[in-house]
Amino acid sequence: MNILSRIKNLFIKKPKIIVVLGQTSTGKSDLAVEIAQKYNGEIISADSRQVYCGMDLGSGKITTKEMQGVPHYLLDVANPIEIFDVQKYQKLGTEAIYNIHHKNKTPIICGGTGFYIDNLIYQTQFSSVKSNSELREKLEKKSLEELQKLYKAKTSTMKFWIRSGMKNKIDIKNPVRIIRALEIIEELSYIPKIKKNNPYNILFIGLTIPKKDLDRRIYKRIIDRLEIGMLSETHALLENGVTHKRLQSLGLEYKFMSKHILGEISYEEMIDQLYRATVQFAKRQKTWFKRNKNIHWFNSFENRKNMHNLINNFLK
Repeated sequence: MNILSRIKNLFIKKPKIIVVLGQTSTGKSDLAVEIAQKYNGEIISADSRQVYCGMDLGSGKITTKEMQGVPHYLLDVANPIEIFDVQKYQKLGTEAIYNIHHKNKTPIICGGTGFYIDNLIYQTQFSSVKSNSELREKLEKKSLEELQKLYKAKTSTMKFWIRSGMKNKIDIKNPVRIIRALEIIEELSYIPKIKKNNPYNILFIGLTIPKKDLDRRIYKRIIDRLEIGMLSETHALLENGVTHKRLQSLGLEYKFMSKHILGEISYEEMIDQLYRATVQFAKRQKTWFKRNKNIHWFNSFENRKNMHNLINNFLK
């Protein structure tokens, strides 16, 4: 980039975005609605399961009543039979940001899927390697443990890590991401360096809750959703053609409800295992977000005056 281009870029006003993030059950959706009402905003969901139609209670999707008239994007945009990946999310999310700004409103990205948030706001450039249907068919038959073992075998050499830039690690607890990584490795023998851009002026607001309180909220949330029909929702998904294998690949609520419906675990075991898995998931979310040093953290239970002062100054 020459000096004239650099000077020009200094005077380009980056669009402003507010990101509300945090662990599951911390009250992100309610806060996002509050901010949207107060500061003329509209909300883009950042949840990898709320994109699917019919997955409402199991994904903790905000209800129409809870939206309080605030437009929400990236909810119910995909069929749960099909895989909706981060590239599709980035495309639709970018369109939503543009449309919201075009209405002279503030985009508010809200969710707990850090991978989706990062790839949307930093406009990650993905590998151009096309999907290999034959390879995917073989890999999708393997268990998570088998996929992890294969990934480790393929990436164990120093040559691989040098060519991949030494930093391109993936979430090895996510079978979808392992399969995509293996697909790229099959084609290139390495994973290309990830290219990122920063086209937005971003205010990060993180919600946090003391662990004991968070654990209690997670458990209560599970019980509450079961009482209002979360299992019935899963039966409906199965009746509409979603397989048990697909449900279990989506993890957490749908994984353990599927196991219960199949008779592999009792109702009580389902609750216990789901609770423990959700607590572990919340821990992984915290680890992911800790990498971002630009997040302003606030306790969900405390006065929000300082938070609103921060938002006011940012939007000015």
